[in-house]
Amino acid sequence: MPLGDRVPGCQIDDVPYTPSPDLAAMRLEDISAAVAARRLAPLEQWNPVETGTSNMRIARDGRWWHEGGIIHRPAMVRSFSALLRLDEDGFWLVMPHQKLSIIVEDAPFIATDVVALDEAGEQVLAFRTNTDELVIADAAHPITAHGDPDTPALYVLVRDRLEARLDRSTYTQLATMAMDNGSDPLAIVSRGVTFSLLPGT
Repeated sequence: MPLGDRVPGCQIDDVPYTPSPDLAAMRLEDISAAVAARRLAPLEQWNPVETGTSNMRIARDGRWWHEGGIIHRPAMVRSFSALLRLDEDGFWLVMPHQKLSIIVEDAPFIATDVVALDEAGEQVLAFRTNTDELVIADAAHPITAHGDPDTPALYVLVRDRLEARLDRSTYTQLATMAMDNGSDPLAIVSRGVTFSLLPGT
């Protein structure tokens, strides 16, 4: 039985999708167009009374689990991720007539790549997540540092209070950019906004 039929209330078709090209090969206008083309349901307008549990979990490493098994199909994970909403009482998969709780161990997304581009002489940072979403860091999508100086963690806001935690490779790329720019204390600029890469600053 398809997973979408086994999760109560969810009717998810495992429709293949075409991933975006390699991030490093994309121009800023291509990334902006891809962000604009990602049409999501109006989750903020849906307030279903009926609630339940999805028996799903997003692990700290970004992998999705259902009833003890990993969901391996990227298209299915991407479809479920489009239903994610963070409310005051936790994370939910939201549909018009029902919302299902989901456990999120850290952030719901993982930023797996970053590229620095030029926009009229200003640096612009674009990230790709493990669900193949693209996000440009700016005032509306800030980069934040959590943890402590010994074990820092960086996050970028993807949408609607949902963050992506930078994986080790992406964190290293970003820190290297900041050091190459001579930033002290360590910080990075995107679309004219300066983001500290150090927790508590």
